[in-house]
Amino acid sequence: MDFAAARRKMVDNQVRPNGVTDLRVIEAMLAVPREHFVPPAKAALAYMDGDLPVASLGPGGAHRCALKPMVTARMLQALDLAPTDQVLEVACGTGYTTALLARTTAKVVGLEESESVAAAAAKLLGEAGVTNASVVCGPLADGWPAQAPYDVIVVEGAVEEMPPALLSQLREGGRLIAIVGIGPVGRATLWRRVGQDVAGVPVFDAVATPLPAFSKPPAFVF
Repeated sequence: MDFAAARRKMVDNQVRPNGVTDLRVIEAMLAVPREHFVPPAKAALAYMDGDLPVASLGPGGAHRCALKPMVTARMLQALDLAPTDQVLEVACGTGYTTALLARTTAKVVGLEESESVAAAAAKLLGEAGVTNASVVCGPLADGWPAQAPYDVIVVEGAVEEMPPALLSQLREGGRLIAIVGIGPVGRATLWRRVGQDVAGVPVFDAVATPLPAFSKPPAFVF
């Protein structure tokens, strides 16, 4: 399979027609080999127009997905990334979006809750020659305060609510993006810190695999 041609088709047929004009995002998606970050048996599916399971999270069938390429591209464009940005990526999976972010920003910390998935991401990023990204392991909803504050936080999946602990890790002017809503209706939502206030606004409709770590606590029924 000609993966370089597949990448070009992905950009021309999925990314550009959906309003992605940021040349930094387009260049990164043309350069980063998505097939490198998916299981070898699924390499031929790497550029499909849809979410792609890339790693098992253990017993029970839970898995981490690479988001639909168009959704990834629009999320990155909405963040208005800068070459000096320090980034936290939550639920980084096997590292594809980590690699995209590493091409467009100064430093990326990828966070995973599974030690095996985190180790796989670190290995794949190293093999791809990415030198300005690291992968850490811990609870997703806690973020990674050890290297906070961040200019940008990317949450790779669908959430029901955004925990204050994660929003608190944004520096002044910092941006956080996540898909809010579980099921067939969701919205990519962009939060921004201004002083002590952090407010979120929807930027486009999107769906993604839910992240249980960001579920609402069960309500008591009387």
